[in-house]
Amino acid sequence: MTIEANLNIFAIVPAAGTGSRMKSNLPKQYITINQKTVLEHTLNKLSYIKNINSITVAISPDDEFYQDLKIENPKIQTVYGGNSRAISVLNALNSLNTDTKKKPDWVLVHDAARPLVCPDDINKLINLAISKQKGGILACKVKDTIKKSVGKMQLDCVSETVSREFLWQAMTPQIFKFEQLHQALSDALTQNIDITDEASAMEWAGFEVMLVAGRSDNIKITTPEDLQLANFYLSQKKSKLE
Repeated sequence: MTIEANLNIFAIVPAAGTGSRMKSNLPKQYITINQKTVLEHTLNKLSYIKNINSITVAISPDDEFYQDLKIENPKIQTVYGGNSRAISVLNALNSLNTDTKKKPDWVLVHDAARPLVCPDDINKLINLAISKQKGGILACKVKDTIKKSVGKMQLDCVSETVSREFLWQAMTPQIFKFEQLHQALSDALTQNIDITDEASAMEWAGFEVMLVAGRSDNIKITTPEDLQLANFYLSQKKSKLE
C-alpha cells in the first residue's frame, strides 16, 4: 500500500520514566548497549520509517542525560513528560495540537525501552491502520500456559489455569488517529481511569483496536535479565551486518 504524501504520521516516545525495576543508577533508556543507549537504538529504528514525519520524545523535567546524546535528526524533538506514561503521552499530544499547520492525522506511540522492534512490523502496522481506518497495536499470541494466582503476593498459589486461546501480549508501537487518541486519553485521565497503554484508553472510549501480529523478540527492557537478552539480540543483528 502506498501512503498518501499529504498524510501526517507522527511518533511519540514516552521516555520520562526512572525504570526502578532495572536496579540501575541510570534510567533504563540511557543504559548503553553496543556503544549506544537503549533510547538511541529505539529512535534509530523509528527514524528508518520514511512515513513517520516527526518524532516527539517525552523526557522528565529532571532529565540530565538526553542532552548528552547529541541527537541531530531534525525529525526528533522533545517535550516534558509527567509522572506516568499516560501523562507523558498526553503532554506530547498537546504539544502537537498547538501547530495547526502540521497537526498529525495519525500518531504512533512506541516504548523507549523497545529497541528491538522490527521496521517491517512498524510498516505493517501503519499500512493496516490506514487501509482499515482503525487503530491497532503490535502484539503476539501468548505461548506459555497462564496461571491465575489466589492473591497478589510474589509467592502465591494457583487459583486457576487460564485458557490462552484468545490471549495476546500487547506491545508497541500502537497507532491511532490523532484526534481520537487525544480525546480518549484526555477524558480517561480526567475521570481517573487506570490507563496502562494507549489501547486501554481507546478501548475505554469505545473504539475497536486491531491486534497486528509482530515479532516476539520485540521485548521491553524492564529487568536486568531483559537487558542481557536485548544485548544478545542486538549483538547478533550487528554481527550479521558486518
